Amino acid sequence: MPNPSGNTIMLYVLATPIGNLGDVSLRAIEVLRQVNAIACEDTRRTRILLAAHNIPTPRLVSYREQTEGRMAPRLVEMMLGGSSLALCTNAGYPGISDPGYRLISQAAAEGIAVQVIPGAGAVEVALLTSGLPTSSFTFKGFPPRKPGALHRFFEQEKDLPHTLVFFESPMRIGVTLAA
Repeated sequence: MPNPSGNTIMLYVLATPIGNLGDVSLRAIEVLRQVNAIACEDTRRTRILLAAHNIPTPRLVSYREQTEGRMAPRLVEMMLGGSSLALCTNAGYPGISDPGYRLISQAAAEGIAVQVIPGAGAVEVALLTSGLPTSSFTFKGFPPRKPGALHRFFEQEKDLPHTLVFFESPMRIGVTLAA
């Protein structure tokens, strides 16, 4: 879908570095330099990424899980009005256990092209550093926090014939692994 100036309206979904700011792709840097706005999980963290790569700061829009339902339609309207937009999270890919899927879905439904700019993905990093088999795996996001639900989560997954990958907070990992 073209914008008023004839350019294709695009939502760029950017993978951001996981722990090392140098792990951002050259293409991501190029996109961040060109877009009118960046929808990001934490504007402070995005400013740090931009500064590390000498990227002038465009308009930053806070796009968090708590505001995703309200912000996605606004951002789609912004793109339909002709603005280019990048979507990023604090680390890794938007929409993978982070905000993003609502905006991506709504943009696609409105005919806005969605382009993923590849980079580091926490799922793959966790899998590769685990030393476990990588030929077949299941990703489950974050496990439940409540003890009973956490126990049921592991009971349901314990007999998988392949590697299970999930995310967990450093503050909760001990409790989770003890379950």
